[in-house]
Amino acid sequence: MAATAGERWFRTSDGVRLRYLEAGSGRVVVFVPGWCMPGRIFAPQVEVLSRRWRVVVLDPRGQGGSEVPRDGYEPTRRGQDVRDLLAHLGGGRVVLAGWSLGVLDVLSYADLAGDGRIAGLALIDNSVGEGTPPPPRPSRFFQNLRQRREATVRGFVAGMYRTPQEASYLDGIAREAQRMPVEASIRLLSYPRPREFWRDSLYAVRRPVYYAVTPRLRGQAEAVAQRHPAPVVEVYEGAGHALFVDEAARFNASMEEFLSRRAAWG
Repeated sequence: MAATAGERWFRTSDGVRLRYLEAGSGRVVVFVPGWCMPGRIFAPQVEVLSRRWRVVVLDPRGQGGSEVPRDGYEPTRRGQDVRDLLAHLGGGRVVLAGWSLGVLDVLSYADLAGDGRIAGLALIDNSVGEGTPPPPRPSRFFQNLRQRREATVRGFVAGMYRTPQEASYLDGIAREAQRMPVEASIRLLSYPRPREFWRDSLYAVRRPVYYAVTPRLRGQAEAVAQRHPAPVVEVYEGAGHALFVDEAARFNASMEEFLSRRAAWG
């Protein structure tokens, strides 16, 4: 994480102490990471975007440096956690940027709170319930998590990237991704919502949307480009799931453009 990023804390409405990282000043962009990941995975975005924006990166419950509670690993509570964070940060619109499971957490927030505080959404490489669903996760994934979690998580983390990453970096991400109880991590991947819930939550947001995906979600991106009133869609052909790391310069430039020219701050 960039040297200027500060560690901050707030308490959710159900009493859980969550951490976020903050750098820069001005209008606010909030990043929400994916399944079990620490917020520091957005280090390339903090470093660059904080030169012009106030960048806030959430460690969701059970992730990063946040408290690991017994419950709350479901979409309504996670959406409320985002709502609690925005209340803690103060008034004004924000751009919400969710990656992977964070896409669903951001859309859960929108379903709970509407788009009154949203200047824009950045949704990174997860299904939004449009068109043909992506290929299912291998059926043994949950079993592997229960029986050999270490190897399974390390394989998952290594598979997120197409560009070479240092072994120490991958090791740190993989170890942090195992902080929560294994059954909680499985609940996160079993959100009890039909696909249509995510689609309807997205289209209820009338603010601009930036949808950045890898090729497996091309069809959904094309649908969003046709159906949403203010879409920006990009397919990262050669990137892995962590496309904002693999192609950080491109992603940061797209976010700068979105924040500067597309987001509805007024």
